[in-house]
Amino acid sequence: MTETFFVPESKGKIAHVALPVPINHGFDYTIAPDQSVTRGTLVEVLLSGRRCHGVVMEVSDHSDLPPEKLIPLKKVHSLPPLPEDVLRMTAFVADYYRAEPGMATDLALPPLFDKNVAVLARDVLPLSPTKEGRAALSALREQKRASLVLRALIDRTLSEGLSIDAQQTATATQKRYIKTWRDNGWLTETPNELNVEGGAYPLFDEQQHVVDAVISSWGTFKTFLLQGITGSGKTEVYLSLARHAIAQGMQVLILLPEILLTPQFEQRIAAALPNVTLAVLHSALGHGDRLRSWYRAATGRAQLVLGTRLSVFTAMPNLGLIVVDEEHDPSFKQNDGVRYHARDVAIWRAKERNIPILLGSATPSLESYRHAQRHRYAHYRISRRAHEEAKLPAISLVTEDYYRLKEGLSTALMNAIKMRLLRGEQSLIFINRRGFSPSIKCTSCGWEATCPHCSVRLVLHRSPPSLRCHQCDYAVSVTRACPDCGNIDLIPKGFGTQRLEQTLKATFPEARIARIDRDSTRRKSAFRAIRTDVENRAIDILIGTQMLAKGHDFSMITLVGVLGADNALFCADFRATERLFALLHQVSGRAGRGNLEGEVMIQTAFPDHPMYQALKRHAFDDYAEILLAERKALSLPPYVPIAYLEAESEDEEALFAFLNRARQLGLEIIKNKGASQHFALPLEKNTPDDTTSLSPKNFQGVEIFYPMAATLAKRADFFRAQIMMRSGERAQLQSFLRLFSEALPDVKVRNVRYALNVDPM
Repeated sequence: MTETFFVPESKGKIAHVALPVPINHGFDYTIAPDQSVTRGTLVEVLLSGRRCHGVVMEVSDHSDLPPEKLIPLKKVHSLPPLPEDVLRMTAFVADYYRAEPGMATDLALPPLFDKNVAVLARDVLPLSPTKEGRAALSALREQKRASLVLRALIDRTLSEGLSIDAQQTATATQKRYIKTWRDNGWLTETPNELNVEGGAYPLFDEQQHVVDAVISSWGTFKTFLLQGITGSGKTEVYLSLARHAIAQGMQVLILLPEILLTPQFEQRIAAALPNVTLAVLHSALGHGDRLRSWYRAATGRAQLVLGTRLSVFTAMPNLGLIVVDEEHDPSFKQNDGVRYHARDVAIWRAKERNIPILLGSATPSLESYRHAQRHRYAHYRISRRAHEEAKLPAISLVTEDYYRLKEGLSTALMNAIKMRLLRGEQSLIFINRRGFSPSIKCTSCGWEATCPHCSVRLVLHRSPPSLRCHQCDYAVSVTRACPDCGNIDLIPKGFGTQRLEQTLKATFPEARIARIDRDSTRRKSAFRAIRTDVENRAIDILIGTQMLAKGHDFSMITLVGVLGADNALFCADFRATERLFALLHQVSGRAGRGNLEGEVMIQTAFPDHPMYQALKRHAFDDYAEILLAERKALSLPPYVPIAYLEAESEDEEALFAFLNRARQLGLEIIKNKGASQHFALPLEKNTPDDTTSLSPKNFQGVEIFYPMAATLAKRADFFRAQIMMRSGERAQLQSFLRLFSEALPDVKVRNVRYALNVDPM
């Protein structure tokens, strides 16, 4: 039994602090008399001699450590404490996703660093002169020594005040003036008043129906699934709802799957919600910008928060509506650290806050679609495009023989591109492979260049010339001869974005061509610049990866060509075709969004595949029913929840020794708990061949599969493998995982790293 020590009154109170370390308990520190600390306070402490930021979870007068071993808090941050709903949310995430509490709590913290955070977070709201300030500034302007810069700043301040943007873009001299005027009491913060009427989009009937339904649920928890075809104006629905919520004094959280979508969304917000106080949060921002945005949200001053998955943990005291755009997107799932799913956490948060949440997608995830079928989600559809003259593009499946292709491009697609060039329209060529070629191959012995550190082939790049691994960033010069047989006839195998760019430039020398992939957009402003060129019709042909597939609205793109999609049909991931359908549906939706007719041409060797046939008809529901039938027959999500025990090691033998012992541990937990704990599962059922008999109707208990190599079996010199676990009931699986995760540290195998991944994607 752990001994509890009561701390002498002279030592002060005890703060129990959650820190971002992989340990399942908190840490105790003494609170100095001059420190004001409550539950949720953000603090800086020393842990094993290094500085660390954490959250106070409890204040008490006792500790499990003797008083002489306690040290004081190093610093109490002058920022709003995390509110109770956020602390409950992080506790839920830690429990459900089997993560350490301190690691989960850390997700809700803003960037914290040495500079005075109060100063960094200061310029949050627009500033306007007080009555005293107007008189003082007017007098200062008339002084003979006043410079032209000072007079211009005074004129701007007196006429229109100082917006957030004006303060952030001010010169160093101007910022010194502004600080002095604030310290003198000449300026005061003025919250933005949203122009409720200005910028409003006219909504058609289906859009308005969704808006009315969500508004009618203000103040109650309800999950809405909005299934709208590409270009149907889902964004207009989101922003109309945001306008109504903000007018009622609520804050709105909009989650996006990709950082690259935020600039366009910011523009739409600025047009639809004039003068709204916006906070943008994503990992590409600098620490200072992220801290300022977090502060605006946490103080309630930001009326709308726009961000990627981590934004779901942002403190928002007046949160009244959550929107998750492209809710099906796998980017919402975090695949390292705390392996949470932002969409599911957002739903939990909405339920805790008793507010509505809207999930939007043209191709909903099967999980959400199934919930809608069972009436757990209110299901609404938008079946027409927002632009009155815009129609869904015609989709054709091009099956030209491989040997007749010109550098991967069919004659039909080449002719279609030529037609668009003659008409002054734009084309988008999509291939989800960057680089010049996925591999190089010896024509004599069949050797292919592979990464020495990963179980993947090296990708040929032409600018600069190199062979690169897209997993670990290993790079080597292009070999001149086959290392196995000495043959110098090495050929590029397959096609990537660079190779397509070279082919199209050679075929259409007068065309203006741009490539968008991770290589071409490494500079911070590169993607924005290309996007502007497309909108200004300074680009004729756009080549890109899935970075281009989602959310972008280019009105003059009338042709979309798709290459290399068949590769996903052979993927081991059971979600591969679901994702492929969503990806192709999204990229197809880039065509014909204006008043010009759109066309999509997909090159495939399997035109009769049900996925392609459903895509051709724009029939998501038909293909969803096919996939649901498959998942039900195989006892897979969304019918049966699953979890993985994922492990990696530089020693492959140790890796599988650990996983086999872990599996045996799981079987012992099942056996020892028995039917009374709902873990009943005869051990003879756990054989590799006995999986097809399970179904949601007769599947009871927890099943643990044998260890299997991961899809990427080796990465950066680490071998990777996993065990799949599933159960007919989510509560059963969760109960098992709690016991399993607590017992896993007893599995002693050296040099193996592991993690549980609940609801893996």
